[in-house]
Amino acid sequence: MWSGQPCPDEGHPPPLEAVPVPWKSVGPCKSYRESPRGLVEDPTGEEAQGEEGPAAAPLDMLRLRSSSMEIREKGSEFLKEELHKAQKELKLKDEECERLSRVREQLERELEELTASLFEEAHRMVREANTKQAASEKQLEEARGKIDMLQAEVTALKTLVLTSTPASPNRELHPQLLSPTKAGPRKGHSRHKSTSSTPCPPVCPAAGHTLTPDKEGKEVDTTLFAEFQAWRASPTLDKNCPFLERVYREDVGPCLDFTTQELSALVRAAVEDNTLTIEPVASQMPPGVKVAAAECGSANTCALSGLARACRHRIRLGDSESHYYISPSSRARITAVCNFFTYIRYIQQGLVRQEAEPMFWEITRLRKEMSLAKLGFFPQEA
Repeated sequence: MWSGQPCPDEGHPPPLEAVPVPWKSVGPCKSYRESPRGLVEDPTGEEAQGEEGPAAAPLDMLRLRSSSMEIREKGSEFLKEELHKAQKELKLKDEECERLSRVREQLERELEELTASLFEEAHRMVREANTKQAASEKQLEEARGKIDMLQAEVTALKTLVLTSTPASPNRELHPQLLSPTKAGPRKGHSRHKSTSSTPCPPVCPAAGHTLTPDKEGKEVDTTLFAEFQAWRASPTLDKNCPFLERVYREDVGPCLDFTTQELSALVRAAVEDNTLTIEPVASQMPPGVKVAAAECGSANTCALSGLARACRHRIRLGDSESHYYISPSSRARITAVCNFFTYIRYIQQGLVRQEAEPMFWEITRLRKEMSLAKLGFFPQEA
């Protein structure tokens, strides 16, 4: 039952208080009354006005209160719907932001991995380029040394080896090929018509080869010549054959016997394997030579003899990076042995096309050079 003072709802503002509106007369006509809804015709007159006036006012207030509550409820429901929509949109925006964040992190990670791989590849290419450059410089240095060695061998080949061939023999080296009119009388020999006084040329007992007397007074040792003939029939570099065994014992071994025994053995092995390189000493150390290589000797001390000498050349054994400074005397001894091995290698390879006797004398001359170098005789330009 309404008491005229309604209690305010929870969460809603209190309703307007009911204010009694007095009835007023607007003129002689009494069939109208003033109310909150406007002028309402009252056919009953003043009596009806006096009875319905107090009950109509609370009814109007209830209607006003119910309409305001409906408005608030509808507004609240509208706001809740809008809030729900906003929350959904915000959730979608958050999910989209999270997805974009994951995409960004993945792209950044891939970019870092790509950058790291590019830097690693660049460093690897730089290392490979440096390694190839060092190898190329080393090969260039070795090639220069081999070129110098080959040039020396070619020069020796021109002057020592290809002096005569069966197709075009050198008549100056073979006087027996000259015609009787051009040969003329030989010095130290008289021409006689009688055959009893004609000297008989020596004959090699082993091979039956007639040895022609030499105008310079040289005489062929039949034992040595027989050993050479046996070796020439089947040339080999085996030091156990009689011919090379004698040369090793009498010439090669003593010529390469230096004070430094260990280094002498290495030099002898390198000469036999044809892997020894002789280089002139420049004014400055080449950039490709390591610092440790310069410690193998000095330019004022021979590494083989140990004597204080001005060393204008140095040797390198095989592929080693170490260099050894040698004196002119040591270089002459090594060069003499190298010339001998070069010549017998040419014979083994079939590059020397001569008769047995000129080849034997050339080998004898090379042995003579080894003997002289062993005794300390060497040209000044060495």
